[in-house]
Amino acid sequence: MAPTRGYSGALTHKYNISRWIRILNNSHRSRHRLHHLSRIKSSVPRRKPSEKSREEEEISQRMRLPKRIILVRHGESKGNLDGSAYTTTPDYKIPLTELGQNQARIAGQNILQIVQSQSESETENNWKVYFYVSPYERTRSTLRKIGKSFNKKRIIGVREECRIREQDFGNFQVEERMKAIKQTREKFGRFFFRFPDGESAADVFDRVSSFLESLWRDIHMNRLQQDESEEEINLVIVSHGLAARVFLMKWFKWTVEQFEHLNNFRNCEVRVMQLGPGGEYSLAVHHSEEELEEWGLSPEMISDQKWRVTATRGDWNEKCSWYLDSFFDHLQHSSSEDDNDNGNDNCAAEVEVDEECKQ
Repeated sequence: MAPTRGYSGALTHKYNISRWIRILNNSHRSRHRLHHLSRIKSSVPRRKPSEKSREEEEISQRMRLPKRIILVRHGESKGNLDGSAYTTTPDYKIPLTELGQNQARIAGQNILQIVQSQSESETENNWKVYFYVSPYERTRSTLRKIGKSFNKKRIIGVREECRIREQDFGNFQVEERMKAIKQTREKFGRFFFRFPDGESAADVFDRVSSFLESLWRDIHMNRLQQDESEEEINLVIVSHGLAARVFLMKWFKWTVEQFEHLNNFRNCEVRVMQLGPGGEYSLAVHHSEEELEEWGLSPEMISDQKWRVTATRGDWNEKCSWYLDSFFDHLQHSSSEDDNDNGNDNCAAEVEVDEECKQ
């Protein structure tokens, strides 16, 4: 048995030596490849800063931002008229009332007037619309009535978008139980309260945020442009009261506390986010200060909307209290000596804002 063990040990030793030789050879070849790649990389001419800026400028020119993003709540539904409708009919199947259909027709005429009368295109009032719609029956019916105001050649397309649907309140809703639950919501807070078997406004915020990311990809890829003509694009989003408020909250970076003070959209109410000359969207381009107050915007929020009218895209409004001051108590401005002492440490405090957050 002893010779057998010795023979086995020798084989093992010989195997280990062979394995290490292979590892060393592979390592040598890898270093040779890396050296070769580094030589190739060093031989590639680098772009001058001026060349890079020209390329970025061309990309920016190709990406044409929509002139307006128009939010519309659906018309009056049977659920708005009688809460017991949810007891026997699924929420997504609740239809419009006759009044709701008339409201939708009027909303279509109002939207048409907005995009026609305020068009800035130089070539024959060259504007188009693109619709996003919630999959619920009441929003789809609202869209049908709105669409009657538009010529087919003015409509680029329509997309049903599940992420802008109504907040889920559960399945069939017992009226008396739902009243008690909504009273509890007022005590708990509208944003974080989650309905049994349903969603909270925070849940809606998450999916609307996802929708916004997709929307920006569509814009960046020019998927909303039919051709290279200088046409004004108007996005019309037909959705629900909470989803629309959450959309504005996400876009303008409003806080949860500010959301809690917002008033709901009226049925078929239209709110217009319009692009300013600097590339920022604002509610204050089309709407008056009185309207913004009626919607529940605070003086600070209204001031921010006015600033956005002429702001340059990507700028940061340092005067907005909720961007900084509301999170700290009595922040002091540092002296020049403090700045010198900190040196390059200040660079670590810079916040990198992605393309979507700059809007």
